[in-house]
Amino acid sequence: MPEVLVQVLPHGQGLPLPTYATPGAAGADVCAAVEVDVVVPPGGRVAIPTGLVVAVPEGFELQVRPRSGLALRHGVTVANAPGTVDSDYRGEVKVILVNLGNTPFVVRRGDRIAQLVLAPVVRAQFTQAEELSATARGGGGFGSTGV
Repeated sequence: MPEVLVQVLPHGQGLPLPTYATPGAAGADVCAAVEVDVVVPPGGRVAIPTGLVVAVPEGFELQVRPRSGLALRHGVTVANAPGTVDSDYRGEVKVILVNLGNTPFVVRRGDRIAQLVLAPVVRAQFTQAEELSATARGGGGFGSTGV
């Protein structure tokens, strides 16, 4: 099991480290480290601090994903889902929440706001080509294969 080292910043003290809610959970819940309640208005987005700095192992990324309950009940999701924390990033992990609902959403200290998934990264070599091989699908996209 890969290890992710976590530094807790002063405003994150007293909050739990990312935690898996069940033995089969792929994502570890991460909490808001806000010092005062933050309101995310309908249509608005806010970067919510977690109070955590992480050292992701080389060859991995930490994906920041929405929590399904927030999305279903409140229309709140992660704006850049999935967000990526690269292995060489050493700043605070923040979660960009967007409110797609009709009412303001209040984020309180300790609220579980997202989940973190450690995932392997495969780097590609991008090579320019004059032509690409043909496929049956061709350039069809955006629903071209049916509903």
